[in-house]
Amino acid sequence: MMKSAGYTLIASFNPIHSIILKNHRRLSLNILNGNSAQSKNSTAYIRKHQLHTKVVMVAGQYLPPWFSVAPMMDWTNNHYRTLARLISKHAWLYTEMIAAETIVYQEKNLDRFLEFSPDQHPIVLQIGGNNLDNIAKATELANAYCYDEINLNCGCPSPKVAGHGCFGVRLMLDPKFVAEAMSVIAANSDVPVSVKCRIGVDDHDSYNELCDFIYKVSSQSPTRHFIIHSRKALLNGISPADNRKIPPLKYEYYFGLLRDFPDLRFTINGGINCVDEVNSALRQGAHGVMVGRAAYHNPWYTLGHVDSAVYGAPISDLSRRQVLEQYQVYGDSVLEKYGPHRPSVREVVKPLLHFFYSEPGNGLWKRKADAAFFHCKTIKSFLEETLVAIPDSVLDAPVAKAPSGREDLFANLSDLLPLPYETREQEQEVLYA
Repeated sequence: MMKSAGYTLIASFNPIHSIILKNHRRLSLNILNGNSAQSKNSTAYIRKHQLHTKVVMVAGQYLPPWFSVAPMMDWTNNHYRTLARLISKHAWLYTEMIAAETIVYQEKNLDRFLEFSPDQHPIVLQIGGNNLDNIAKATELANAYCYDEINLNCGCPSPKVAGHGCFGVRLMLDPKFVAEAMSVIAANSDVPVSVKCRIGVDDHDSYNELCDFIYKVSSQSPTRHFIIHSRKALLNGISPADNRKIPPLKYEYYFGLLRDFPDLRFTINGGINCVDEVNSALRQGAHGVMVGRAAYHNPWYTLGHVDSAVYGAPISDLSRRQVLEQYQVYGDSVLEKYGPHRPSVREVVKPLLHFFYSEPGNGLWKRKADAAFFHCKTIKSFLEETLVAIPDSVLDAPVAKAPSGREDLFANLSDLLPLPYETREQEQEVLYA
């Protein structure tokens, strides 16, 4: 049985008017439907309505994943996600990738890997692996933690993962296995499932090959949501960092998928660095946008605008000082909870190291932080010792105006769209007609 994404209750500011949308999906926009005046007017109305509606969470449902923070190894752990949720109430958060084998072999120590506070909802668990039995067992063990979605990593190009591990992006070369894995995950969980992948691997980088992967996985499993990193992966030994720079971005592949698979949901990822660019992608018709390193390296300005600019919530007067006061309570509780196995002060503070990005006092604050790590035993004492470097005007100011994005990020997409996809079955029907 295929799982449904469920119902989302959307109520306008006038409480008399409310509608229930089942399996809500954005309508195709300009680049997919031509440039008619009617299409433009419809697009403007839909986007305006989405941005200026009040969405009420009911029965465990949350606002749609129009904005999500990418899973990043060693970065999107519990500490970072706590900070991110203090800044944005509506962004969808992802765990860092956790290998299915880790979950299975650490069955007696699962809290260390899977536990999170209820405030982190909506949150997606990303797992990796190439063994169906371990994937099934890992999913079953994760159920107790009540994640909102389970995602399979088919996009990591790291030599440890895609090389020796034979999973991550290498799984794109075996869509039959991915479909089986997604079916196993869905069978052992009651939440939606999704796949995060690239647009290709090495020389397997044509648009039709990408579509073959999407078609086979979606037709042979309950998968209805794909997160598309709009670069291919190179498995020739280059670093993950180079795999985020050297292969060119091909957003036209992503928008081609919107056209050719209208019953699926696609989130775009790669090269989008601020909320202005997020909204640009949404205006072009993207179902959702995933942001990675910009949300980590500049969390205040990236996440601070998500709720208002993407979700239409009132502009917040939240200050950095207020966020730090709440994070300090969280951090010290973590240090007290785990006793001798507790994380270090440095580990808990790590997500804060970019909190004052480009602000006066940032350099001095980091130098004080380096010194404080050697002797501070609590987050409270750490902050008391280091925050003297940051002016009150920075600590007490609400998030400033969002930075402008690149205006040409999605330029000329209508001219770049690949030819419409035809499945192998369709090609055979034409051949023998």
